[in-house]
Amino acid sequence: MKTVLTPIVMALSLVFVGCSSTTESGAVGASRSQLLLVSSAELDQMAVQSYNKLKAEAAAKGVLNTDAAMLARVRAVAARIQPQTAVFRADAPRWQWEVNLITSEQVNAFCMPGGKIMFYTGLIRKLNLSDEEIAVVMGHEIAHALREHSREQVSQAVAAQTAISIGTQLLGLGGGTSQLTGAAYEALVATQFSRSHENEADRIGLELMARAGYNPQAGVTLWQKMTSAGSAGGGGFLSSHPSDSSRVAQIQALLPTVMPLYQAARR
Repeated sequence: MKTVLTPIVMALSLVFVGCSSTTESGAVGASRSQLLLVSSAELDQMAVQSYNKLKAEAAAKGVLNTDAAMLARVRAVAARIQPQTAVFRADAPRWQWEVNLITSEQVNAFCMPGGKIMFYTGLIRKLNLSDEEIAVVMGHEIAHALREHSREQVSQAVAAQTAISIGTQLLGLGGGTSQLTGAAYEALVATQFSRSHENEADRIGLELMARAGYNPQAGVTLWQKMTSAGSAGGGGFLSSHPSDSSRVAQIQALLPTVMPLYQAARR
């Protein structure tokens, strides 16, 4: 019995040791314990490599930062939001922030770990985004990086694979069953956690943009546009950030909390 329990105890110990939180709760109350088993520095390094590769490929195709006016708009929004990240993480304003623009029909945008931001022209053009609506997207994507959602998902995968490996050893199952179980877990948990992460990113992002002096009511108009674009078959950002009535309802519920922050920033 001792040999059976030892690996299980070790795995559980790893999980409990890895539970912490990456951010302060802010005014919107975004606070929970996270499973973080992998190194933040290691993930940041991988993000830099991936981001540089994406930039190089876009530059080679002649689609990197080709619209100077739009690039200036996106970078101006980012410059106002970045200092506000200190509310959630003291180290975040010192990240090596970078903002670039890819000319593409894709309706897409993201912020990699460590503050590497990429917007696609299709998102702004197809939805005819105002600067305040760009700020909604920007705040949301930066929130994903602040909360280290990518790191959390990788950690979840590590914990799952550890448990699966122990289970297959104890039950004497072959590697094929282990891989199948792992694939099932990934498919099941990915949707569950993406919903949780999207919820957090909406909350934190709304506070970030309000503190930066952008009207958070733009969150309602943005997701209304997203809903219309989604029904028209939009991909990219819309596929990974599904819009629905509950999302708009949450933003509306948060307005009494974030509007005073916006009004204070405008004074």
